[in-house]
Amino acid sequence: MKKLMLLGGLRYLLPVIEEAHKLGIYVITADYLPNNIAHKYSDEYCNVSIIDKEAVLKAAQELKIDGILSHAVDPGVVSAAYVAEKMGLPFQCSYKAACILQDKSLFRKFLAENGFNCPKAKGYDNADDALKDVDYFNWPVIVKPVDSAGSKGVTKVEDKADLQNAIETALSASLSKHFVIEDFLDKVGAQSSADIFTVDGKLVYPAYSDQLFDKEAANPYTPAIEIWPASMEQKFQDDLTAQLQRLFTLLGMKSGIYNVESRVCSDGKAYIMEVSPRGGGNRIAELQDMATGQKLIQNEIKKALGMSLDNITAPEYDGIWCNYILHSSKEGILKSVDIDSDFREKYVRDIGLIVKPGERILPFTGANTSLGTLFLRFESRKELNNVIQTINDAVLINLE
Repeated sequence: MKKLMLLGGLRYLLPVIEEAHKLGIYVITADYLPNNIAHKYSDEYCNVSIIDKEAVLKAAQELKIDGILSHAVDPGVVSAAYVAEKMGLPFQCSYKAACILQDKSLFRKFLAENGFNCPKAKGYDNADDALKDVDYFNWPVIVKPVDSAGSKGVTKVEDKADLQNAIETALSASLSKHFVIEDFLDKVGAQSSADIFTVDGKLVYPAYSDQLFDKEAANPYTPAIEIWPASMEQKFQDDLTAQLQRLFTLLGMKSGIYNVESRVCSDGKAYIMEVSPRGGGNRIAELQDMATGQKLIQNEIKKALGMSLDNITAPEYDGIWCNYILHSSKEGILKSVDIDSDFREKYVRDIGLIVKPGERILPFTGANTSLGTLFLRFESRKELNNVIQTINDAVLINLE
């Protein structure tokens, strides 16, 4: 029986474990939090810090694993790439390429050096150096940890006087205590966040979405709604697909899933914002599988274990699909999440509630403070737009 190690223990791993078990695979979940939910469903738990690549390698060797993934778990990607390289296991990319992709500062530098569309950006490990560079950037700017996902620690800064606070916020969310400052790119339309798939370095499954935000949220830069297919003009989607293919060729990528963020900006150019060699959070691959009838999660498992892949092709969507991130603008104790019965029957295809009544919830500042997800399906984009405007009447989050 083949052994698959999954780094992390969050709920996002449950569909990976389920698919692996369907394939007759033994699943080992690994992190330093034994009470995480994924460990209840895996075949074995390994207590190790997923950011300690040497410790993960030692554990992987002792357990004699056949494959490793860090699906939807950003902190484990570099360790997964390192272990795969050291043990000769399949992975999307080399350890060196993973280090570039997983560090926002290194990634911006790589893009700029290779002629990609890229905002002016610079990485730092302390506030003093950054504050000396205030006139280097075209304001406003975005301040981000170089190594966080889910919009944690990200701040848009309009006034130079507020830069210090933004840096402190970024550093507090960074494992490596490094951050990047970059020009804020004024987007046209919606940003895209979607999962894509390569086979032998060729981008065979390009995907784009509309990522929308809740202006009333505690962090208005945390995605609240994701819609497939994207409304982005096809010429920009084609341009991004070509840019991604060039990026993958330059980095010597292989086969596997990636979460990609991109946007079209007011300068008329399309920009790759982030590329991570893992499935995205917020159950993106699950929704895309449901919407297209393809099997990204299953094929990512097969890839990790050196098994033959299905014939993966460019996605075609069965209707208009929406991933609605359940969230609250207030802190409190959850009493209930009530969904109108007509709304549920007509539009809801899946409910992924991760907070139970009686538990404390926090204002929506990042993916880690969401209450869960709703997968919604519509016949047309017009229908979706009309329904989303009044969704708070159909989906009620009640606090005690």
